[in-house]
Amino acid sequence: MLRLRDDQWERIREHCPEEHIPEGRPGRKPVPARAILEAVLWILNTGAQWHLLPQCSPNYKTVHRRFQQWCERDVLREILTQLANTLREEGAIDERERFIDATFAMAKGGGKEIGKTRRGKGVKILAIVDRHGLPLSVSTHAANHHEVTLVQLSFNFYMLEAKPEHLIGDRAYDSDGLDDDLRHDGVNMMAPHRSTRKRKTQDGRQLRRYQRRWLVERFFAWLQWKRRLLVRWEYYATHFLGFVQLASITMLLK
Repeated sequence: MLRLRDDQWERIREHCPEEHIPEGRPGRKPVPARAILEAVLWILNTGAQWHLLPQCSPNYKTVHRRFQQWCERDVLREILTQLANTLREEGAIDERERFIDATFAMAKGGGKEIGKTRRGKGVKILAIVDRHGLPLSVSTHAANHHEVTLVQLSFNFYMLEAKPEHLIGDRAYDSDGLDDDLRHDGVNMMAPHRSTRKRKTQDGRQLRRYQRRWLVERFFAWLQWKRRLLVRWEYYATHFLGFVQLASITMLLK
């Protein structure tokens, strides 16, 4: 069973709600939030089914129910936002450049907000990371949406108040319409031109920043160490997003 260090738990404990049972009501004592979180982390890392939780962990039905409640109440998103802003105040977030990209996850179990592609049914995990590869925005979307149309949606999940000054992506984000929309928000989108483009708009000197785009690819490599994220088994998109947010929380805690 994965255990959180005491210093890691202290950073997030105020945002993890404890379950309270009214006085005089019979029944078992509520399970501490830390035990629930550590059990969900075990599911995230191993990719196992809920009923296979180790005997030392709380009852799997309790863990599953509490995790669903956290997802529906945006508890994990609140923890992620609080962690990112705390690290920014401590100087651990490098805001000079932000990198954006998406990765594909199969959805073999079906469910809501799933799209059909040539690779099969699945979802896209869209992320924006800083110059250290730390996540600043994570979201999930149906896989049949083009990434250009998802950029503005990713800012709805952005953890910092100010939008990035420089946003760097690959050729999938080469779009004049997207450039204009982001420019109105004070965001400079930098992406290599597609081979079919006739009118050049990017400055080659700015595109030197593109050489550091491997940072966002490394972030997705970190995500893929979490076996629960390789295939989406959750019926509801909010529950799968909860696992993605929890994986991002573990990266920020480290």
